[in-house]
Amino acid sequence: MTTAVALPLRPPAHRVDPRAVQWWRLQGLAALVVLAGPQLVVWIVLGGRPSWLLVTTIVTAALAAAYTLVVPPIRYRIHRWEVTDEAVYTLSGLVVREWRIAPISRVQTVDTEHGPLQQWLKLASVTVTTASARGPVAIHGLAAPDAAELARVLTETTQATPGDAT
Repeated sequence: MTTAVALPLRPPAHRVDPRAVQWWRLQGLAALVVLAGPQLVVWIVLGGRPSWLLVTTIVTAALAAAYTLVVPPIRYRIHRWEVTDEAVYTLSGLVVREWRIAPISRVQTVDTEHGPLQQWLKLASVTVTTASARGPVAIHGLAAPDAAELARVLTETTQATPGDAT
Protein backbone atom coordinates (compact mmCIF):
# COMPACT_ATOMS: atom_id res chain seq x y z
CA MET A 1 0.00 0.00 0.00
CA THR A 2 1.40 3.42 -0.93
CA THR A 3 0.78 6.64 0.90
CA ALA A 4 0.04 9.85 -0.92
CA VAL A 5 2.61 12.57 -0.44
CA ALA A 6 1.21 16.04 0.13
CA LEU A 7 2.82 18.37 -2.39
CA PRO A 8 3.30 21.98 -1.30
CA LEU A 9 1.04 24.39 -3.17
CA ARG A 10 3.28 27.38 -3.71
CA PRO A 11 4.61 29.19 -6.75
CA PRO A 12 7.69 27.58 -8.31
CA ALA A 13 10.96 29.15 -7.18
CA HIS A 14 13.01 29.63 -10.37
CA ARG A 15 12.64 32.00 -13.30
CA VAL A 16 13.70 31.11 -16.80
CA ASP A 17 16.94 32.58 -18.17
CA PRO A 18 16.76 36.34 -18.92
CA ARG A 19 17.82 35.58 -22.51
CA ALA A 20 14.38 34.01 -22.96
CA VAL A 21 13.06 37.57 -23.43
CA GLN A 22 15.29 37.91 -26.52
CA TRP A 23 14.16 34.48 -27.77
CA TRP A 24 10.49 35.39 -27.43
CA ARG A 25 11.13 38.73 -29.15
CA LEU A 26 12.86 37.01 -32.07
CA GLN A 27 9.90 34.64 -32.34
CA GLY A 28 7.61 37.70 -32.43
CA LEU A 29 9.71 39.26 -35.19
CA ALA A 30 9.48 36.03 -37.19
CA ALA A 31 5.70 36.13 -36.77
CA LEU A 32 5.74 39.75 -37.95
CA VAL A 33 7.56 38.75 -41.14
CA VAL A 34 5.25 35.77 -41.72
CA LEU A 35 2.06 37.80 -41.18
CA ALA A 36 2.88 41.19 -42.69
CA GLY A 37 5.43 40.14 -45.32
CA PRO A 38 3.04 38.40 -47.72
CA GLN A 39 0.55 41.26 -47.45
CA LEU A 40 3.26 43.75 -48.39
CA VAL A 41 4.46 41.60 -51.29
CA VAL A 42 0.92 41.29 -52.70
CA TRP A 43 0.40 45.04 -52.34
CA ILE A 44 3.65 45.72 -54.24
CA VAL A 45 2.84 43.13 -56.95
CA LEU A 46 -0.58 44.74 -57.43
CA GLY A 47 1.10 48.10 -58.05
CA GLY A 48 0.18 49.78 -54.78
CA ARG A 49 -3.49 48.88 -55.07
CA PRO A 50 -5.79 48.30 -53.24
CA SER A 51 -5.02 50.88 -50.59
CA TRP A 52 -6.85 48.90 -47.90
CA LEU A 53 -4.20 46.17 -48.26
CA LEU A 54 -1.51 48.64 -47.22
CA VAL A 55 -3.64 49.64 -44.23
CA THR A 56 -4.06 46.00 -43.11
CA THR A 57 -0.30 45.46 -43.56
CA ILE A 58 0.50 48.47 -41.37
CA VAL A 59 -2.04 47.41 -38.73
CA THR A 60 -0.68 43.84 -38.73
CA ALA A 61 2.90 45.11 -38.43
CA ALA A 62 1.99 47.54 -35.63
CA LEU A 63 0.15 44.88 -33.61
CA ALA A 64 2.94 42.32 -34.08
CA ALA A 65 5.58 44.92 -33.15
CA ALA A 66 3.64 45.96 -30.03
CA TYR A 67 3.27 42.31 -29.01
CA THR A 68 6.99 41.73 -29.60
CA LEU A 69 7.96 44.67 -27.39
CA VAL A 70 5.43 44.27 -24.57
CA VAL A 71 4.71 40.57 -24.07
CA PRO A 72 8.17 38.93 -23.65
CA PRO A 73 9.13 40.87 -20.47
CA ILE A 74 5.73 40.05 -18.98
CA ARG A 75 6.16 36.37 -19.86
CA TYR A 76 9.57 36.44 -18.17
CA ARG A 77 8.02 37.72 -14.93
CA ILE A 78 5.30 35.03 -15.03
CA HIS A 79 7.12 31.88 -16.18
CA ARG A 80 8.58 29.92 -13.29
CA TRP A 81 9.72 26.37 -12.65
CA GLU A 82 11.05 24.16 -9.89
CA VAL A 83 12.02 20.55 -9.35
CA THR A 84 11.94 18.92 -5.94
CA ASP A 85 12.36 15.31 -4.84
CA GLU A 86 8.57 14.98 -5.06
CA ALA A 87 7.50 16.87 -8.19
CA VAL A 88 8.18 19.10 -11.19
CA TYR A 89 6.36 22.44 -10.93
CA THR A 90 5.74 24.94 -13.71
CA LEU A 91 3.78 28.18 -13.86
CA SER A 92 3.16 29.76 -17.24
CA GLY A 93 0.59 31.59 -19.31
CA LEU A 94 -0.06 35.22 -20.07
CA VAL A 95 -3.82 35.29 -20.45
CA VAL A 96 -4.65 31.85 -19.08
CA ARG A 97 -2.36 30.91 -16.19
CA GLU A 98 -1.37 27.27 -16.08
CA TRP A 99 0.15 25.80 -12.95
CA ARG A 100 1.35 22.24 -13.55
CA ILE A 101 2.58 19.79 -10.95
CA ALA A 102 3.93 16.43 -12.12
CA PRO A 103 4.86 13.96 -9.38
CA ILE A 104 8.34 12.51 -9.89
CA SER A 105 6.93 8.98 -9.63
CA ARG A 106 4.83 9.68 -12.76
CA VAL A 107 7.70 10.93 -14.97
CA GLN A 108 8.24 8.72 -18.01
CA THR A 109 10.73 10.64 -20.16
CA VAL A 110 12.83 13.79 -19.95
CA ASP A 111 13.80 15.53 -23.20
CA THR A 112 15.79 18.63 -24.06
CA GLU A 113 15.27 20.70 -27.18
CA HIS A 114 17.53 23.32 -28.79
CA GLY A 115 15.91 25.07 -31.76
CA PRO A 116 17.96 27.31 -34.06
CA LEU A 117 17.19 30.52 -32.17
CA GLN A 118 17.73 28.75 -28.86
CA GLN A 119 21.11 27.47 -30.02
CA TRP A 120 22.12 30.96 -31.09
CA LEU A 121 21.10 32.37 -27.67
CA LYS A 122 22.49 29.31 -25.80
CA LEU A 123 19.04 28.38 -24.50
CA ALA A 124 17.11 25.10 -24.32
CA SER A 125 13.75 23.67 -23.33
CA VAL A 126 13.14 20.67 -21.09
CA THR A 127 10.03 18.55 -21.60
CA VAL A 128 8.93 16.14 -18.89
CA THR A 129 6.49 13.52 -20.17
CA THR A 130 4.10 11.82 -17.79
CA ALA A 131 1.06 9.63 -18.23
CA SER A 132 -1.16 12.69 -17.78
CA ALA A 133 -3.95 13.34 -20.24
CA ARG A 134 -2.93 17.02 -20.13
CA GLY A 135 0.32 16.20 -21.88
CA PRO A 136 3.93 16.92 -21.00
CA VAL A 137 5.22 19.58 -18.64
CA ALA A 138 7.55 21.92 -20.53
CA ILE A 139 10.08 24.41 -19.22
CA HIS A 140 11.09 26.79 -22.01
CA GLY A 141 13.90 29.34 -22.01
CA LEU A 142 16.50 27.73 -19.76
CA ALA A 143 20.23 28.31 -20.18
CA ALA A 144 21.53 25.31 -22.16
CA PRO A 145 23.87 24.08 -19.37
CA ASP A 146 21.05 24.42 -16.82
CA ALA A 147 18.70 22.44 -19.08
CA ALA A 148 21.27 19.66 -19.47
CA GLU A 149 21.83 19.53 -15.70
CA LEU A 150 18.08 19.57 -15.04
CA ALA A 151 17.56 16.66 -17.45
CA ARG A 152 20.38 14.74 -15.74
CA VAL A 153 18.99 15.38 -12.25
CA LEU A 154 15.43 14.51 -13.27
CA THR A 155 16.58 11.29 -14.92
CA GLU A 156 18.54 10.23 -11.83
CA THR A 157 15.73 11.25 -9.47
CA THR A 158 13.06 9.38 -11.42
CA GLN A 159 15.20 6.25 -11.64
CA ALA A 160 15.68 6.32 -7.86
CA THR A 161 12.00 7.04 -7.11
CA PRO A 162 9.66 4.09 -6.66
CA GLY A 163 6.42 4.41 -8.56
CA ASP A 164 4.57 3.17 -11.56
CA ALA A 165 5.27 6.13 -13.92
CA THR A 166 1.83 5.68 -15.49
